[in-house]
Amino acid sequence: QVQLVESGGGLVQSGGSLRLSCTASGNIMSLNTMGWYRQAPGNQRELVAFITSGGSTNYLGSAKGRFTIARDNAKNTVYLQMNTLKPEDTAVYYCNVVASWGGGTFHWGKGTLVTVSS
Repeated sequence: QVQLVESGGGLVQSGGSLRLSCTASGNIMSLNTMGWYRQAPGNQRELVAFITSGGSTNYLGSAKGRFTIARDNAKNTVYLQMNTLKPEDTAVYYCNVVASWGGGTFHWGKGTLVTVSS
């Protein structure tokens, strides 16, 4: 069973930066589109960025211009560099293989909490 482990979250002031990491058990990343999702309290989980197996990237909503997704297939790791963080970025962040309908393919990991103070 594939396991996804996210890390790198924490408490940061508005305008600050964080780099999240996600490591998967098994060689699932190199052939699949990997995505970062987030879920804020009271909200549904949403996709914020994804990277294809070929390295093309896409950012959704407020992530555009502030977040950068990258992958290291040799390490089975995908990253999310988040800059100019805002209080509304506060959420639990997850990674997963992006399914055709936009949701996650595998069981969700525990995520990593990002808290941005104003």
